[in-house]
Amino acid sequence: MAIVLAAVGFFIDARVGNALLGSVDQSLRVQAEEVATHADRPQAPDRDRADAPQVAQILHANGTVAESTPRGLPPILSRAQIGTVAAGARRWQSGSIGGLDGNWRTLAVPAKVSGHPGVVVIGRSLEQRDEALDRLLNEFLIGGPAALLLAVLAGYGVAAAALRPVEAMRRRAAAITASTPGQRLPVPPSRDELARLAETLNDMLTRLEAALEHERRFVDDASHELRTPLALLKTELELALRHPRSRQELEQTLQSAAEDTDRLVRLAEDLLLVARFDQGQLPIRPERLSARSVLEQAVERFAARASEHGRSLTFRGGPDAFVDADPARLDQATGNLVDNALVHGAGPVVLEVRSQDGEVALHVLDSGPGLPADFSARALDRFSRAAEARSARGAGLGLAIVDLIARGHGGRVELRNRTGGGTDVAIVLPRSQEAVSSVLVEPRQLSERT
Repeated sequence: MAIVLAAVGFFIDARVGNALLGSVDQSLRVQAEEVATHADRPQAPDRDRADAPQVAQILHANGTVAESTPRGLPPILSRAQIGTVAAGARRWQSGSIGGLDGNWRTLAVPAKVSGHPGVVVIGRSLEQRDEALDRLLNEFLIGGPAALLLAVLAGYGVAAAALRPVEAMRRRAAAITASTPGQRLPVPPSRDELARLAETLNDMLTRLEAALEHERRFVDDASHELRTPLALLKTELELALRHPRSRQELEQTLQSAAEDTDRLVRLAEDLLLVARFDQGQLPIRPERLSARSVLEQAVERFAARASEHGRSLTFRGGPDAFVDADPARLDQATGNLVDNALVHGAGPVVLEVRSQDGEVALHVLDSGPGLPADFSARALDRFSRAAEARSARGAGLGLAIVDLIARGHGGRVELRNRTGGGTDVAIVLPRSQEAVSSVLVEPRQLSERT
C-alpha cells in the first residue's frame, strides 16, 4: 500500500509540474510573439498582465543588448545561441539567469532589430511553480502516511466485519459435540459464498448427526439382541449345573444351548456384514448367474423347512435371465426372503423370475397377512420388526441384509402387499451385459405339502 501511494504521489507531482510548466510556456509564447512583432519599437512586457516576475531582452546578432528589462542584465544567450536563434530557430531554456535569483524559464525567438536580424528573449520566474510543487510534496508527506493509516484501519475494519461471521461459525463449531445434538452453525444474512458454506456445513452436520444416531440405535439394538440369547444360554447352563440331571435332560440342555449358540453365530455374522457394508468393504465377487438356477437352489435348500411348517414351496416357470452377482451373497439374500416367508407368512410360497427394462427381479411371494401399513416404510431398516413378529425368533436383520446385498450389486429391494393377500418381496438386479437367449422354464414344484 505504501509503495502504491508513493507511486501515485510521484505521478501526480510529475503531472502537476508539467501542467504548470505548460502554462508558463504558453504565456511566454504569446508574449514573445508580441515583443518580436514590435522589436523595431522596443517596449517592455506588460507587467500588469504578468502573474510572475518576468525578464525581456532584445539582442543584436553580434550579441549586444538592444533593450533589457530589468536594465543592466548581461546577455541571457551566448553569441553562438544568438546566431542559432537569429537563423530562424526557437530556443527554450530552464535554469538560472546571471544577476537574478531563482530558476527561470526562457524562450528565444528570431526578430528584426533596427532592420537587421536579432533575437527576442522572454523569461518568467519558476518560483511560483516550484512553490506549488513544494506545497504539493509537503501535503503528500503529511497526507500520504495519514491516508495510509486510514486505509489500513479501513481495511482492518472491513476484514474484521467480513470475518466476524466466520469467527461466529468457528465458535459454534467448537461448541458442537456428540452430546449437543441439534446445534447448527449460524448462517449469515447475506446471500453470498459464506452463507452457502454455512448451509452446506449445516447439511453435513445433519447427515453426521443422523449417522451417529443410526450408529447409536444399531449398537443399542445389537446389544439387546445379543443379551437375550446370552442370558438364556447362561440360565440353561446354570440350571444344568445346579441340580443333578439325567442324561436325557443334559442332552436337551446341550441341544438348546447349541441352538442359542447358532443364533448368536448368525447374529454375529449379520452384524459383521452390516459393518463391512457401512465401511464400504463388503466383498462382492460377481459371476454370471442364472436367476432360475438361484431360485431353484433356494427351493431345494428350504424344502425340508417348508415341509416342517406344512407349507408348499414352489418355483414358478418363466423366461430365464442372467445377472452378474456373487453366488454366496445372492443365495444368502434369497434364503433370507424364503425364511421370512416361512416364518412370518402363510399359505404357499412361490418363487419366480421376472425380467423387464434391463432388470431382473427375483420374487418371493406368500399368501400371509401382508405387511402392516405402519411397518412398510421401515421394513428394510436394521433391527426393524413388525409388532406381530416380535414374539418370533430373529433379530430384525433379515430384510436389512437383503437390502444391503442388493445395493452392493447395484440393485434394490421392492416390497408390496398382494391384491389377494400376502406379500411380494423382490430383489431387483441389473441384467447381465452378456447377451443371452431366453429359456422358457416349465413350472416345477420341488417341495409341496398340503
